[in-house]
Amino acid sequence: MLELFFAIQAWGALVIGLALLGFGVAKRKPSLISLGAIGFVELGLIVQLISSIVLVAGGARAKGDTIEFFAYVLVAMIVPLGAAFWALIERTRWSTFVLAVGSLTVAIMLVRMHQIWFG
Repeated sequence: MLELFFAIQAWGALVIGLALLGFGVAKRKPSLISLGAIGFVELGLIVQLISSIVLVAGGARAKGDTIEFFAYVLVAMIVPLGAAFWALIERTRWSTFVLAVGSLTVAIMLVRMHQIWFG
């Protein structure tokens, strides 16, 4: 796990989650903007997965359990996909809240991944 990328990704997911929360409070339905924002969170997780695989292939290991780290990455990748699927199926303002919770969940999971990787 790259520490600088973690910081950018965690803060990005937090800001996106709070913005989506604001959209929900404003009673906005999911749009291309909100779905694009959660897509950005997913893209960051994909980059995190690839960079972590490269690091482990190069000999790096997590201070905690490396398998647990990758399990967190894979589960975190499912969260934005599920939230986006929900938002596409149910186009109400509550789906915007689901997108916000998905992004905030990823931010929390990133902090835990950081703890596993760096100890």
